[in-house]
Amino acid sequence: MMDRGNVRFYGDAPYRAAAVHGGPGAPGSVASVARGLAASGFSAIEPLQTETSLRGQIDELADTIRPYAPLPLVGHSWGAWLVYLTAAAYPDLVSKLILVSSGPFESHYAASIMSTRLSRLTQNRREQADIYMHKWKETDASLTAEEWADFGALVESADTYAPLTGGEGDDLVPCDGAVFLGVWDEADAMRRSGALLALASGIKCPVTAIHGDYDPHPYRGVKTPLAEALDDFRFILLEKCGHEPWRERYARDRFFQVLQEEIL
Repeated sequence: MMDRGNVRFYGDAPYRAAAVHGGPGAPGSVASVARGLAASGFSAIEPLQTETSLRGQIDELADTIRPYAPLPLVGHSWGAWLVYLTAAAYPDLVSKLILVSSGPFESHYAASIMSTRLSRLTQNRREQADIYMHKWKETDASLTAEEWADFGALVESADTYAPLTGGEGDDLVPCDGAVFLGVWDEADAMRRSGALLALASGIKCPVTAIHGDYDPHPYRGVKTPLAEALDDFRFILLEKCGHEPWRERYARDRFFQVLQEEIL
């Protein structure tokens, strides 16, 4: 891996895909995806988002991938929305979209996400999650870097079906709460207004969504709206799989197999 500013490189040029992280504000969280692709002969780049506005992140990603375009974009979680938004704004830069564990594209599908997560936690951890969520929603308070990290670990434990042992914490850049707060509200407003799904009309490339059946983000919230809105759409559901397929004992191999097939 080579690290140059806000982009990491895995393997040698030419680069065949870009792996785009979630959050917003969780840089490094798809390092394992880029590394896994490179190990299979699919050299990849991993853009790291730094901008604190939605338009800023779209333009930043476009600037990062432009030297290697057109390129398949593999976006995870928030990153799935970001690559979708970037493909709508800069269709000439994107040859294919692969949306991994995307958030739902219509608000009514999102209502159960946090309640599903909380139901999978112990009482003590549920109470801690409530404290964190209350704190970061207040205008005069924010989470510390340590609290963001703990909140992320708490959510991850609820999102995972059968985690593989062994962490990859060295790949992660500390979670940036300012990026999350600066981007998420704007993106969620687009979903609530219908503007997010309406951008499907600007997507000119094939789109594949990959989703785990244990992911708290309901897969129907991705499959149903996009199947109706896109002309070239494929959906793949992974069994015994949570929000991060590459960390799942029963789904990892299948995930990378599907990913490679879709990039080809």
